[in-house]
Amino acid sequence: MRCRWLRVLGACVLGGIVLLLATYAAYRQQVLPRADGTRTVISAWGDVRIARDGHGVPSIHAKRLEGALFGLGYAHAQDRLWQLDLHRRIGSGRLAEAFGVAALDNDRFIRALGVRQAAEAQWERLDAPTRQALQAYADGVNAWSQQHLKARPPEFLLLGLRPEPWTPVDSLAWSIMMAWDLGGNWSSELLRLRLAARMDLARIHQLLPPYPGEQPLPVADYTALARDWQVQGGEVIERLIGMAPESGVEGVGSNNWAVDGRRSDSGLPLIANDPHLRLSTPSLWYLARLFAPGLHVAGASIPGLPAVVLGQNQDIAWAYTNTNPDVQDLYIEAIDPADPMRYRTPDGWARFEQREELIAVRGQAEPVRLQVRTGRHGPLISDAATAATQDLTGRAGQPYGLAMRWTALDADVTTIAAGIGFNQARSIEDFVAAARGYGAPMQNMLVADRRGPHGRIALLLPGRVPVRGALHDLHGQVPAPGWQARYDWVGQIDPAELPLQVDPASGWLATANQRTTPDGYRYFLSSEWTFPHRQQRIEDLLLARPLHDVDSFAAMQRDVRSLSSRTLLAAFRSATWRGPASNGDAAWIEQLARIQARFDGEMSADSTGASLYQAWALAVTRRVLADELGPLWGRQFSERRSFRDALTGILADQDRWWCDDKATSDRTESCAEQVDAAYADAIADLRQRLGEDPTTWRWERLHRVRAEHRPFSQIAPLRRLFELRVAVPGDSHGINAMRVNLRADPGDARTYQVEHGPGLRAIYDLAAPARSRIVQSTGQSGIALSPDHGNLLALWSRGEGIPLWPVRPPARELSLRAIKP
Repeated sequence: MRCRWLRVLGACVLGGIVLLLATYAAYRQQVLPRADGTRTVISAWGDVRIARDGHGVPSIHAKRLEGALFGLGYAHAQDRLWQLDLHRRIGSGRLAEAFGVAALDNDRFIRALGVRQAAEAQWERLDAPTRQALQAYADGVNAWSQQHLKARPPEFLLLGLRPEPWTPVDSLAWSIMMAWDLGGNWSSELLRLRLAARMDLARIHQLLPPYPGEQPLPVADYTALARDWQVQGGEVIERLIGMAPESGVEGVGSNNWAVDGRRSDSGLPLIANDPHLRLSTPSLWYLARLFAPGLHVAGASIPGLPAVVLGQNQDIAWAYTNTNPDVQDLYIEAIDPADPMRYRTPDGWARFEQREELIAVRGQAEPVRLQVRTGRHGPLISDAATAATQDLTGRAGQPYGLAMRWTALDADVTTIAAGIGFNQARSIEDFVAAARGYGAPMQNMLVADRRGPHGRIALLLPGRVPVRGALHDLHGQVPAPGWQARYDWVGQIDPAELPLQVDPASGWLATANQRTTPDGYRYFLSSEWTFPHRQQRIEDLLLARPLHDVDSFAAMQRDVRSLSSRTLLAAFRSATWRGPASNGDAAWIEQLARIQARFDGEMSADSTGASLYQAWALAVTRRVLADELGPLWGRQFSERRSFRDALTGILADQDRWWCDDKATSDRTESCAEQVDAAYADAIADLRQRLGEDPTTWRWERLHRVRAEHRPFSQIAPLRRLFELRVAVPGDSHGINAMRVNLRADPGDARTYQVEHGPGLRAIYDLAAPARSRIVQSTGQSGIALSPDHGNLLALWSRGEGIPLWPVRPPARELSLRAIKP
């Protein structure tokens, strides 16, 4: 009897396993997109053919532009439906209805900012061709997503969600969010305001130093002004920073450079580009090729946007880095203590516009109600963090609100129309003409064409940039009093007066977030330029050989020499170990000394000196700055700034005010003492993370990419199934910039996780497009069950690429037969 029951139990277990495997196989077959054969779709844009190569990159063929954009939307939905849904939720402030209360703060901020309202206003102002292009793209997304509701990607099934129809407004909202990601100087304004309560203006200038060779902006002493306004609300400001989606930060780094035919072995221009943004699974970037009459373009698209954002067509190629423009200003609005719907203006009291936002929260029966006010300077973002009657406070209880004026929220922004124009441009002149309608985010755009004996290269900085009046003595450095007219914007820079450089005598151009305005330029663009270490390294390598080719450009993209690190080498090499030897072994101390002496700023994967240096740099920055920054330290340092340029100046000057440990009142520590103490900290840290043997402290063991999956990176059992990880070289400041982040890694406490890096690398050869190459950081598919999910990760981590243009014959081919609605 017992054996019989065991046989029955075994048969049941086996049957259950077989059923699970069969269910998995059936689901996998259904959820992975059909990439060959013929399919009928409802479309007003004609038939489309989607041919995929062995890497999963689609070549989309149509008889009209709108058909190609329909096909792009269809391919995005096939491979990235969850990512599209996430982009829609972010832009609409609707994350909490999927993820619960943990996402509520993000939604509150986006709703207060009014991203969706701005996108709807922009839609109403667009011309007919752009509206048609956006609608064709949305139709393509919906043609796939709405016909496959039963076989949804795993994220939808596990969370019990269904994708909603995509709309053109969703694309416009996501365009605004991309501008947010690349234009975050508002947080620097709040940082300066908070610092004003802790130190004088001269010290703030040391901590946030001006661009090399320049003096600090001639701003009014805002530390005195802050005391005069008596704005109290540090908790509100800190909460606002924590609520907001991450935006532009120092040290992230993007690069582009170009040579004309005089400096290329082919006789025509070469362009390289590696934009650095937050790394995620799947990548932000989706590779695609579009073919239609007047459209022959290949490169990197972004799910949610109807164009190739960066790439090459038959006649030109183009590449971006962030300009870091100052296009956001915060205003302190004085609110009537007797009526929270009134605020002070230069002409007396005025009423806010008000709307109520209802935010659905998963697990809660009732939505969260948010009252949002908007004044003449834009939305009160402080409403996201406080109730309308609980504002920031000042003298005698004066209530304040914090408003944001931001160019990307303007109703007449036409960035997407400009992007479509870039795809169709035939020359530098066409590209510049299309850029006149470009709004945000402002970018350093390199473009090259095939005209003339050597081809031509150009650098332009299109975007909407405000002009501040002559009496504006704060220059956008801190929040300004909204009741004083002198702090209002007085216009915007005429697109014809934005910097433009064509055919430089040098034969090359390069940008790496450094200052890109010419000497004597009459307008103020930014005080947030990145120090020019990466650009100097690019220039050195460009001039190191007379002619360049695709391979030499690829080697430059892989370069991990950190010129910023070299500015601290003297201090690092002077550090002395004052503790006992490991296990009493004097040879251990000698090993450390040799590693220390040999390090030259090369952040290679197998370098032990890179690990020792980086651990020391983090430790000495903490020892020098943490006590002066106080509660600002953790948030501003580990997640937003490295303060590396400030540290360089402080150690060079041996500034005891900074180096003194304020917790020890009986003595004043020197910078040399802090350098040594940080060295001991670094060694203790590395011993804990990597073990006792310094020869095993390779940088690749410590420095690893964590391409986060939202939301399953936060759930331990699902983390390894959905996110991608890989060891990488580099640091925050070299060409191959892989930003070191001190945020705790939930999966591996031993590592310095990398969350920002060159998610895309591309090299465009205008003489022989077949030699052009490109790669993104994960794979084409966002579906974890797909063989294309992480198929590009290894190539990307090695700095290799795949052909930009299609290699025939295609691996798979799908024909979409259109039936008009």
